[in-house]
Amino acid sequence: MLEIILTLIITHLTIISVTIYLHRHQTHRALDLSPWASHPMRFWLWLTTGMVTREWVAIHRKHHSLVEQPGDPHSPQQHGIWRVLFGGAWLYANATKNKRDMEQYGRGTPEDWIETNVYSRYPNMGYLILLCVLTALFHGWGIVMWLVTVAWIPFWAAGVINGIGHWWGYRNTNTRDSSRNIVPWGIIVGGEELHNGHHNRPASAKLSEKWWEFDIGWMYIRILQALGLARVRTI
Repeated sequence: MLEIILTLIITHLTIISVTIYLHRHQTHRALDLSPWASHPMRFWLWLTTGMVTREWVAIHRKHHSLVEQPGDPHSPQQHGIWRVLFGGAWLYANATKNKRDMEQYGRGTPEDWIETNVYSRYPNMGYLILLCVLTALFHGWGIVMWLVTVAWIPFWAAGVINGIGHWWGYRNTNTRDSSRNIVPWGIIVGGEELHNGHHNRPASAKLSEKWWEFDIGWMYIRILQALGLARVRTI
């Protein structure tokens, strides 16, 4: 039971770091984060996913620039729903190979010492350290926990949000793309389930639009704001 609870906590922290730090803060500049909030999130993502901030930001900005058109890195209209749902991580990895896109769309992301010499240079080291720690603490269960952790973002973010979020669900707004709100309560994927709300207002720090929708990422942002660790630019 302890292993299950810890795995859920680990994966939830990873999702929250993706939606608040990578997506709303770094990509869309919807909010500013204090270093006391952004640095722990950046470290946590390195530890649990190995994702490089500049690459993630560049790919998502390109997605918005070319949404549903040829060149969109992960549109189910271009690549097919099943390929995005179950191969979203492969599409992401393939997109990172385009260095011109990384340069064009990844501007403004961290270039400090730790990013240059650790996170970007050794992206795989983080989750290998996590594997060692979990295995040392929980033995065989640690390996299972690690496998769930490293598969969480590729499936839920790269697969479900990028795939189903442009394929199935309801729409509050007829945006120029096929974005959908998968469910009205964004909890499992940090509020990203409200994908139509995001595409309707990409620069907003809040993804929910109706009173009956719930964006847990926005709840955490409000807590960070109350603690003086975040400043919302656009709602």
